[in-house]
Amino acid sequence: MSYASAEFLNRAIAAGSGAVPADLVIKNARLFSVVDGSVRETDIAIVGDRIVGTYGTYRGDMEIDAGERIVVPGFIDTHLHVESSLVTPFEFDRCVLPHGVTTAICDPHEIANVLGLEGIRYFLDSALQTIMDLRINLSSCVPATAFETAGACLEVEDLLPLRGHPKVIGLAEFMNFPGVLDRDPNVLAKLSAFQDGHIDGHAPLLSGAPLNGYLAAGIRTDHEATTAGEALEKLAKGMTILIREGSVSKDLDALAPILQPDVSAFVALCTDDRNPLDIAEEGHLDSMIRRLIAKGIRPLDAYRAASWSAATAFGLKDRGMIAPGRRADLVLLDEFEDCRVASVVCGGRPVTEALFAERTQIAPVGLDSVRLSRVEPDDFAIPAQNAEVRVIGVTAGRILTGDLVKSLPVTDGLAQTDVDQDVLKVAVVERHKGTGNIGRGFVCGFGMRAGAIASSVGHDSHNICVVGASDEAMARAVNRVIAMKGGFTVADDTNVRAELALPLAGLMSLEPFETVRQALEELRAAAKGLGCTLPEPFLQVAFLPLPVIPHLKITDLGLFDVDKFQLVR
Repeated sequence: MSYASAEFLNRAIAAGSGAVPADLVIKNARLFSVVDGSVRETDIAIVGDRIVGTYGTYRGDMEIDAGERIVVPGFIDTHLHVESSLVTPFEFDRCVLPHGVTTAICDPHEIANVLGLEGIRYFLDSALQTIMDLRINLSSCVPATAFETAGACLEVEDLLPLRGHPKVIGLAEFMNFPGVLDRDPNVLAKLSAFQDGHIDGHAPLLSGAPLNGYLAAGIRTDHEATTAGEALEKLAKGMTILIREGSVSKDLDALAPILQPDVSAFVALCTDDRNPLDIAEEGHLDSMIRRLIAKGIRPLDAYRAASWSAATAFGLKDRGMIAPGRRADLVLLDEFEDCRVASVVCGGRPVTEALFAERTQIAPVGLDSVRLSRVEPDDFAIPAQNAEVRVIGVTAGRILTGDLVKSLPVTDGLAQTDVDQDVLKVAVVERHKGTGNIGRGFVCGFGMRAGAIASSVGHDSHNICVVGASDEAMARAVNRVIAMKGGFTVADDTNVRAELALPLAGLMSLEPFETVRQALEELRAAAKGLGCTLPEPFLQVAFLPLPVIPHLKITDLGLFDVDKFQLVR
């Protein structure tokens, strides 16, 4: 039965008014209102995917006793990349939905940079089958810049045929803010085509008149604010701020103070990039909510940001609160202020393992996307040019990197790593088009005393990025990634110590999220065994090639000065 049909509406109205039983009734609930923060005892009646009755007593063909648990609206993750969970959309669904995330707004930017439209269509097809409502913002910057080699290039003509898809919201994070401000014709064409829809923002450290120019393009949301001052300026200029807490980018502590009663309708939550290990250890949006409340934020403001404010910002008018006529996305809590999820109803269906088993699976794509030959240790040699060398500075929990200067030892005319200064080599090996490009440089902040770690996840073009203390270990780690057709490796000079195969576009595993979680634990332990001090070394590696986040990055074409938006010569 169509949920827009007169037949459905007839039944919904009849059940809501109490004339006939509802399909499902949550009995003995304590309904939390994101309008005024009140908690009232009630039944919640549902027909199909729609709430039809609250603040009353109802009969249902199926009834669930809430046991006087508090019930809150389903959580909405306003910006994420499913690929960064390292599992397929189906395993992401199974991993995250039990944490109360009933809607996720995804930018398939990572797979699009590898596979183009094939990758986006894979996500759209999968989104039609997931239990959670997986919505898609169409990737706006593929490639992110002209200073790297991606696997695909998408212009506005490629995106327009997908606009009418039922899972598409609008245009995803517009990272190329220099292109916006320079009024690049290709950029303007994309922005023009989506003026009547949502355009997601991405403007780290942008302020003043340049921020005004960026917003004049119709861009409405931003998840890149890392300080309260930055967030407040963007709020004042009409942006909805998405507080981000991912596996690497952790902005909750800095931005929590802005989530006050006067602005909570203009603040939402997102994870951006979060892996199954962190989800298992900490949670997802439920973790963010409990931490915000523990910091003294009113529960009303935390839960509102996770639901109503998010729905409003992205034009999802059918959800965000528990009320008749709204989508039946409900989270039953064992603990309210600590946000401990007991059970979830998504689209009117109680979430169970049996429900996940009913989904129609979509065949994986991009299983042969790593296209390059073996590398040799000599491929990572760096000729010494100056006494002092520019070095990428890494800080745990941040994707912003420093632009440092270090004096390094030189042997036979080649610049060397210096573990006593915590300076390692970093390289990006092109894997899409057989160019043979290898960008080489130095990085500080990993703490490794030996060995190497390599990844085919390297935002945004997803070439192979490797960090190491020796050329031999770097070559061994990269070659194992090639052999696995994508993945993570930890290696020393003679052995591979841990690995995780990611054959789907070189980004995602075909295994259950529990298997991926175990492999990540082994990889983390192996990296720590080499001296690595970063809590999430692989995601930290993955952001080293991201040339739209200040300050110094590296691509397959070489070191990149983000502030000047040019390669370092």
